[in-house]
Amino acid sequence: MSVKLIKSNSIEFYHRGGPPGHAEVGRAVSTDISSTMGAGIARFDQCSIAWTVLYDEVVYVVEGCFRLVTADETFAAEAGDILWIPEGTELKYEGDSATIFYAVYPGNWKEMLQG
Repeated sequence: MSVKLIKSNSIEFYHRGGPPGHAEVGRAVSTDISSTMGAGIARFDQCSIAWTVLYDEVVYVVEGCFRLVTADETFAAEAGDILWIPEGTELKYEGDSATIFYAVYPGNWKEMLQG
């Protein structure tokens, strides 16, 4: 396999939460490109999305204020900040006009669960 350029205007966003507020995710790297990694862009505005991560995740905040809420702590991250989230973490994704880049491993976590 060779290098692949993913143009920002080719990323299709899907609604992932709200109202209230709005959350959407656009996958840039999925299992059709890599069996080991996943990556994309997500946007969160005035919403709270509960989830337990089924993979290791890295989040880079592109813009806005992004909050990651766990049972123990709330992490308020701004543009340029990076969060490391280990598999199994129960959390809420929140934000105010936040855009993030995320990368997950393994990228084929859904297939592994169905396995």
